[in-house]
Amino acid sequence: MRTFITSALSAVARFYMSGSVLKKICVSRLAPSTVWHFSNKRRITMATIQGRFGKLIADFYYLGIRCREKTSLEDNPANRKKLATVLKKMEAEITLGIFDYGAYFPKSTRLKEMTALADRAEACISRNPTFRQFVDIWYEEKKIEWRPSYRQKTQIILNKYLLPEFGGKAVHAIKKPDLLTFRSSLAKVRYGKEGQSSLSVARINQIMILLRMILEEASDRHEFEMPYKNIKNLKQARPDVNPFTLSEVWLILKHVRADYRPYYTIRFFTGMRTSEIDGLKWDCINFDRREISIRGALVNGEMGPTKTLGSQRDISMSQLVYDALLEQKTRTFGKSEFVFCNSQGNPMEYRNVNRRVWKPTLALLGLKHRRAYQTRHTAATLWLAAGENPEWIARQMGHSSTEMLFRVYSRYVPDITRQDGSAMDNLLLASKEKLTSAANSSNAQTDKEASI
Repeated sequence: MRTFITSALSAVARFYMSGSVLKKICVSRLAPSTVWHFSNKRRITMATIQGRFGKLIADFYYLGIRCREKTSLEDNPANRKKLATVLKKMEAEITLGIFDYGAYFPKSTRLKEMTALADRAEACISRNPTFRQFVDIWYEEKKIEWRPSYRQKTQIILNKYLLPEFGGKAVHAIKKPDLLTFRSSLAKVRYGKEGQSSLSVARINQIMILLRMILEEASDRHEFEMPYKNIKNLKQARPDVNPFTLSEVWLILKHVRADYRPYYTIRFFTGMRTSEIDGLKWDCINFDRREISIRGALVNGEMGPTKTLGSQRDISMSQLVYDALLEQKTRTFGKSEFVFCNSQGNPMEYRNVNRRVWKPTLALLGLKHRRAYQTRHTAATLWLAAGENPEWIARQMGHSSTEMLFRVYSRYVPDITRQDGSAMDNLLLASKEKLTSAANSSNAQTDKEASI
């Protein structure tokens, strides 16, 4: 296989230098993160020996990449002769396709990079790559589409679950029973102190969805039957939606630290996500139009795009929100580009805020602990309870339709203002008053006729 790969790479090099567009694409897929020397028609030269700081350096090319590896050999004629012999052997192995980078340079800082490059080369040419080889190519191609936070989550799932299970297996050899067995094994995974915690249904579904994405692309690209057929996601419980009542909102805003009151006021009455409000900048605030423009999100300390395209939106300021922003302007405007920041002008770290402000405030008030994300759910239910137009609410929340609004939040509306059944009471009261008024009018008419 390695011999075939090396020969194929040589052919690629020749065609590349002749200007073949098809071969340029092939080369870019072999090593998407590197610049091949073929691009400027430089010849791949014989390995050479260099000296630096009294030590010998092996200078050679592997898969079109120039490599310089420092050795432990002192720079003297005898050692140069010894290293020359080693380099000849290396070149022969590279030509035969059996070169093992780690065998010669186990402590190299480039070992991981070159091993991955060799795997990508083999996977690109091979019709039957291993799962690990295919994932390496797939991830490099897909990561440009993802936010940094999603890349990180994907890497965790790959390294912790998928690669240990399927990494060495030929991707076309993975069958449906393998997938079902793997899913069952995930339910038995234990972690945490004394192994008391297990993977949630949502987490298992996340892992399996990523696996399905990989196998769909692999089956399409390498033309084998897709094994992930008729495997449904495990049923999940409803999302953890537990909004605060209006009285609880006022209680929190009254007792929270004064310097964080604007922050939580805006959270409760705009429905912004944590990443959106933590990444909110002053150039997104329009006091004249009373609008907040959501154009980015802060995730793991880095600014990036919003969760979805629909999350980019303009939120209308209520008077409470307008006043809170004016108050915050006196604190941070001109000191930082961020509306909410720390003393150094950097964006806030939400875990730190939760630990130092949010949790202590709820504990002080004797309220059951809830994630600060519940402020978003609270805003939605308050708007619904107030009778706002559902389509307007969906736009404020960044939802593409009202479907999720009613499915998730409608059951909380009667309770949020502690006025359960008030609409029916008002209807009955209005009807009763109308009947009473009509009866009084009729009695008055009868009395008038009787007096005549």
